[in-house]
Amino acid sequence: MNDYQFKLARIKGEFEWHRHPDTDEVFFLIEGKLIIHLKDDSIELNPMELYVVQKGVEHKPYADEEAKIMLIEPKCTANTGDNVEKRTAKEDVWI
Repeated sequence: MNDYQFKLARIKGEFEWHRHPDTDEVFFLIEGKLIIHLKDDSIELNPMELYVVQKGVEHKPYADEEAKIMLIEPKCTANTGDNVEKRTAKEDVWI
């Protein structure tokens, strides 16, 4: 939609600290429990709740058990932001 993507993902455990310097990132929790660690705070999401990580804010998603999420962000946004590492998705996967 207007060069934005709605990405469905399952996460479990810790992700990497990263930031998106040019865009906000929306986390919408579908199922499970999600914690978004920020440098000075942690946001806890329950099903059907969402949180917007403002552009440039370093964050690390975490789920103790598997969580199903939807991310809303501009097309071509790297999943690890400006932190290129082993979990960086090289290309979008369409299903």
